[in-house]
Amino acid sequence: MSVTVAALHTVAIKGTRPLSVAEVKLDERGAAGDRRFFLADTRNRMRNSKQIGCLQQLVAEFTDGCLRVCFPDGSTVEAQVELGEPVRCQFYSHQVSGRLLGGPFGAAISEFCGEPLRLFETGSAVDRGAAGAVSLISRGSLQRLAEQAGAEHVDARRFRMLIEVTGVAAHGEDGWLAQRLQVGGAVLRFDGHVGRCLVTSRDPDTGEVTLPTLDLLRAYRSGLDRTEPLPFGVYGRVLSPGAVRVGDTVTPLA
Repeated sequence: MSVTVAALHTVAIKGTRPLSVAEVKLDERGAAGDRRFFLADTRNRMRNSKQIGCLQQLVAEFTDGCLRVCFPDGSTVEAQVELGEPVRCQFYSHQVSGRLLGGPFGAAISEFCGEPLRLFETGSAVDRGAAGAVSLISRGSLQRLAEQAGAEHVDARRFRMLIEVTGVAAHGEDGWLAQRLQVGGAVLRFDGHVGRCLVTSRDPDTGEVTLPTLDLLRAYRSGLDRTEPLPFGVYGRVLSPGAVRVGDTVTPLA
Protein backbone atom coordinates (compact mmCIF):
# COMPACT_ATOMS: atom_id res chain seq x y z
CA MET A 1 0.00 0.00 0.00
CA SER A 2 1.34 3.45 -0.89
CA VAL A 3 1.62 6.19 1.71
CA THR A 4 -0.52 9.21 0.87
CA VAL A 5 -1.50 12.55 2.35
CA ALA A 6 -4.88 12.04 4.04
CA ALA A 7 -5.42 15.55 5.41
CA LEU A 8 -3.76 18.94 5.82
CA HIS A 9 -4.40 21.33 8.72
CA THR A 10 -3.42 24.99 9.06
CA VAL A 11 -3.99 27.70 11.64
CA ALA A 12 -3.92 31.40 10.72
CA ILE A 13 -3.72 32.57 14.37
CA LYS A 14 -1.66 30.37 16.64
CA GLY A 15 -3.87 28.67 19.24
CA THR A 16 -7.14 28.92 17.31
CA ARG A 17 -9.01 25.97 15.80
CA PRO A 18 -7.13 24.07 13.03
CA LEU A 19 -8.74 24.21 9.60
CA SER A 20 -8.70 21.35 7.10
CA VAL A 21 -7.45 22.51 3.69
CA ALA A 22 -7.00 20.73 0.35
CA GLU A 23 -3.57 22.18 -0.46
CA VAL A 24 -0.64 24.00 1.12
CA LYS A 25 2.32 25.75 -0.46
CA LEU A 26 5.52 25.00 1.42
CA ASP A 27 8.72 27.02 1.67
CA GLU A 28 11.51 27.01 4.26
CA ARG A 29 9.19 28.65 6.83
CA GLY A 30 6.43 26.06 6.39
CA ALA A 31 2.96 26.37 4.87
CA ALA A 32 2.11 29.81 3.52
CA GLY A 33 -0.11 31.61 6.03
CA ASP A 34 0.12 28.91 8.68
CA ARG A 35 0.54 30.45 12.15
CA ARG A 36 1.17 33.80 10.51
CA PHE A 37 -0.34 35.59 13.53
CA PHE A 38 0.02 35.08 17.26
CA LEU A 39 -1.43 36.58 20.42
CA ALA A 40 0.48 38.11 23.31
CA ASP A 41 -0.49 39.51 26.70
CA THR A 42 0.24 42.99 28.04
CA ARG A 43 3.79 41.89 28.93
CA ASN A 44 4.36 40.82 25.31
CA ARG A 45 4.41 37.12 26.17
CA MET A 46 2.99 34.79 23.51
CA ARG A 47 -0.24 33.11 24.55
CA ASN A 48 -1.93 30.12 22.92
CA SER A 49 -4.59 27.53 23.74
CA LYS A 50 -2.36 25.82 26.29
CA GLN A 51 -3.04 28.77 28.61
CA ILE A 52 -6.34 29.96 27.07
CA GLY A 53 -8.38 26.93 26.02
CA CYS A 54 -11.31 28.92 24.62
CA LEU A 55 -9.10 30.16 21.77
CA GLN A 56 -9.88 26.85 20.07
CA GLN A 57 -13.47 28.00 19.69
CA LEU A 58 -12.27 30.69 17.27
CA VAL A 59 -11.84 30.07 13.55
CA ALA A 60 -9.40 32.38 11.75
CA GLU A 61 -8.84 32.65 8.01
CA PHE A 62 -6.36 34.85 6.15
CA THR A 63 -6.88 35.43 2.42
CA ASP A 64 -5.52 38.11 0.09
CA GLY A 65 -4.46 40.39 2.93
CA CYS A 66 -7.78 40.09 4.77
CA LEU A 67 -8.08 38.42 8.18
CA ARG A 68 -11.43 37.02 9.31
CA VAL A 69 -12.10 35.70 12.82
CA CYS A 70 -15.34 33.80 13.51
CA PHE A 71 -16.71 33.52 17.04
CA PRO A 72 -18.89 30.66 18.37
CA ASP A 73 -22.00 32.88 18.57
CA GLY A 74 -21.84 33.34 14.80
CA SER A 75 -20.38 36.85 14.86
CA THR A 76 -17.29 37.72 12.83
CA VAL A 77 -14.57 40.35 12.79
CA GLU A 78 -13.04 40.97 9.38
CA ALA A 79 -10.67 43.61 8.02
CA GLN A 80 -7.65 44.19 5.82
CA VAL A 81 -4.51 43.68 7.86
CA GLU A 82 -2.81 46.91 8.95
CA LEU A 83 0.60 46.49 10.58
CA GLY A 84 2.23 48.73 13.15
CA GLU A 85 5.82 48.94 14.32
CA PRO A 86 7.81 45.80 15.23
CA VAL A 87 7.63 44.68 18.87
CA ARG A 88 9.86 42.12 20.57
CA CYS A 89 7.75 39.37 22.15
CA GLN A 90 8.66 36.46 24.39
CA PHE A 91 8.01 33.22 22.52
CA TYR A 92 8.67 30.28 24.84
CA SER A 93 12.38 30.56 25.76
CA HIS A 94 13.34 33.00 23.00
CA GLN A 95 12.14 36.23 21.47
CA VAL A 96 10.59 37.00 18.11
CA SER A 97 9.76 40.24 16.36
CA GLY A 98 6.08 40.76 15.65
CA ARG A 99 4.18 43.66 14.12
CA LEU A 100 1.08 44.75 16.02
CA LEU A 101 -2.15 44.53 14.06
CA GLY A 102 -4.40 47.55 13.96
CA GLY A 103 -8.16 47.25 13.62
CA PRO A 104 -10.74 45.41 15.70
CA PHE A 105 -9.05 42.06 16.29
CA GLY A 106 -7.28 42.57 19.60
CA ALA A 107 -10.31 44.09 21.32
CA ALA A 108 -12.73 41.44 20.03
CA ILE A 109 -10.49 38.50 21.00
CA SER A 110 -9.71 40.08 24.38
CA GLU A 111 -13.41 40.45 25.17
CA PHE A 112 -14.09 36.86 24.19
CA CYS A 113 -11.19 35.45 26.24
CA GLY A 114 -11.78 37.72 29.23
CA GLU A 115 -8.26 39.07 29.35
CA PRO A 116 -6.29 41.75 27.46
CA LEU A 117 -4.53 40.33 24.41
CA ARG A 118 -2.87 41.86 21.36
CA LEU A 119 -2.51 40.28 17.93
CA PHE A 120 0.82 40.26 16.12
CA GLU A 121 1.96 39.28 12.63
CA THR A 122 5.18 37.41 12.01
CA GLY A 123 6.65 35.37 9.17
CA SER A 124 5.77 32.11 10.88
CA ALA A 125 4.97 31.32 14.49
CA VAL A 126 5.67 27.58 14.35
CA ASP A 127 7.24 26.49 17.62
CA ARG A 128 10.63 25.38 16.28
CA GLY A 129 11.09 27.89 13.47
CA ALA A 130 12.56 26.61 10.19
CA ALA A 131 13.82 23.48 11.99
CA GLY A 132 10.20 22.48 12.57
CA ALA A 133 8.52 24.14 9.62
CA VAL A 134 6.53 20.98 8.90
CA SER A 135 4.98 18.34 11.13
CA LEU A 136 3.46 14.96 10.33
CA ILE A 137 1.37 12.29 12.02
CA SER A 138 0.04 8.99 10.65
CA ARG A 139 -3.50 7.75 10.99
CA GLY A 140 -1.99 4.48 12.20
CA SER A 141 -0.56 6.33 15.20
CA LEU A 142 -3.88 8.05 15.86
CA GLN A 143 -5.64 4.68 15.80
CA ARG A 144 -3.07 3.19 18.18
CA LEU A 145 -3.69 6.03 20.63
CA ALA A 146 -7.45 5.51 20.29
CA GLU A 147 -6.98 1.85 21.21
CA GLN A 148 -4.96 2.91 24.26
CA ALA A 149 -7.83 5.21 25.23
CA GLY A 150 -10.49 2.58 24.60
CA ALA A 151 -12.08 4.92 22.07
CA GLU A 152 -13.26 4.52 18.51
CA HIS A 153 -11.04 7.33 17.26
CA VAL A 154 -9.00 10.34 18.36
CA ASP A 155 -9.41 13.63 16.51
CA ALA A 156 -6.17 14.48 14.71
CA ARG A 157 -6.75 18.18 15.28
CA ARG A 158 -5.84 17.74 18.95
CA PHE A 159 -2.22 17.47 17.83
CA ARG A 160 -2.21 20.49 15.51
CA MET A 161 -0.06 18.78 12.87
CA LEU A 162 0.32 20.11 9.35
CA ILE A 163 0.31 16.77 7.49
CA GLU A 164 -1.71 13.65 8.21
CA VAL A 165 -0.84 10.51 6.24
CA THR A 166 -2.32 7.07 5.73
CA GLY A 167 -0.79 3.79 4.54
CA VAL A 168 1.84 3.41 7.26
CA ALA A 169 1.75 1.32 10.44
CA ALA A 170 1.33 2.92 13.84
CA HIS A 171 4.32 5.15 14.58
CA GLY A 172 5.91 4.20 11.28
CA GLU A 173 6.78 7.87 10.84
CA ASP A 174 9.34 7.43 13.64
CA GLY A 175 11.46 5.53 11.12
CA TRP A 176 11.62 8.49 8.74
CA LEU A 177 13.96 10.59 10.85
CA ALA A 178 17.01 11.91 8.96
CA GLN A 179 15.49 10.64 5.71
CA ARG A 180 14.49 12.77 2.71
CA LEU A 181 10.91 12.32 1.57
CA GLN A 182 9.11 13.53 -1.52
CA VAL A 183 5.71 14.73 -0.36
CA GLY A 184 3.74 16.00 -3.31
CA GLY A 185 5.83 18.72 -4.93
CA ALA A 186 8.06 19.31 -1.89
CA VAL A 187 11.07 17.52 -0.44
CA LEU A 188 11.07 17.29 3.36
CA ARG A 189 13.39 15.91 6.02
CA PHE A 190 12.10 15.01 9.47
CA ASP A 191 14.65 15.50 12.24
CA GLY A 192 12.82 15.01 15.54
CA HIS A 193 9.88 13.62 17.45
CA VAL A 194 7.17 15.98 18.67
CA GLY A 195 7.08 15.77 22.45
CA ARG A 196 3.56 16.39 23.68
CA CYS A 197 2.14 18.91 26.16
CA LEU A 198 -1.16 19.53 27.90
CA VAL A 199 -2.77 21.32 24.93
CA THR A 200 -3.41 17.93 23.27
CA SER A 201 -5.82 17.06 26.06
CA ARG A 202 -8.15 19.86 24.94
CA ASP A 203 -11.12 19.21 22.69
CA PRO A 204 -10.25 20.86 19.34
CA ASP A 205 -13.68 22.54 19.11
CA THR A 206 -14.40 23.62 22.68
CA GLY A 207 -10.93 23.88 24.20
CA GLU A 208 -12.06 21.94 27.26
CA VAL A 209 -9.87 19.18 28.70
CA THR A 210 -11.58 15.93 27.63
CA LEU A 211 -8.84 13.33 27.03
CA PRO A 212 -5.81 12.44 29.21
CA THR A 213 -3.44 12.30 26.24
CA LEU A 214 -0.28 12.66 28.31
CA ASP A 215 -1.24 9.78 30.60
CA LEU A 216 -2.14 7.65 27.57
CA LEU A 217 1.17 8.37 25.86
CA ARG A 218 3.09 7.84 29.08
CA ALA A 219 1.52 4.39 29.37
CA TYR A 220 3.05 3.09 26.16
CA ARG A 221 5.48 5.70 24.76
CA SER A 222 7.71 6.38 27.79
CA GLY A 223 11.33 5.25 27.84
CA LEU A 224 11.71 5.16 24.06
CA ASP A 225 14.85 6.32 22.29
CA ARG A 226 13.31 9.56 21.04
CA THR A 227 14.40 13.18 20.69
CA GLU A 228 11.65 14.49 23.02
CA PRO A 229 9.59 12.89 25.81
CA LEU A 230 6.07 11.55 25.14
CA PRO A 231 6.63 11.54 21.37
CA PHE A 232 3.70 11.55 18.98
CA GLY A 233 4.45 12.52 15.38
CA VAL A 234 7.56 14.08 13.83
CA TYR A 235 8.76 17.52 12.80
CA GLY A 236 11.27 18.70 10.23
CA ARG A 237 12.46 21.02 7.48
CA VAL A 238 11.45 21.92 3.96
CA LEU A 239 14.46 21.10 1.77
CA SER A 240 12.77 21.87 -1.53
CA PRO A 241 9.66 24.11 -1.68
CA GLY A 242 6.51 23.00 -3.45
CA ALA A 243 2.79 22.38 -3.19
CA VAL A 244 1.33 19.49 -1.19
CA ARG A 245 -2.23 18.33 -1.76
CA VAL A 246 -4.53 15.81 -0.13
CA GLY A 247 -4.04 12.55 -2.02
CA ASP A 248 -0.36 13.18 -2.86
CA THR A 249 2.07 10.29 -2.47
CA VAL A 250 4.80 10.20 0.19
CA THR A 251 7.97 8.62 -1.23
CA PRO A 252 11.30 8.08 0.59
CA LEU A 253 14.29 9.32 -1.44
CA ALA A 254 17.75 7.79 -1.64
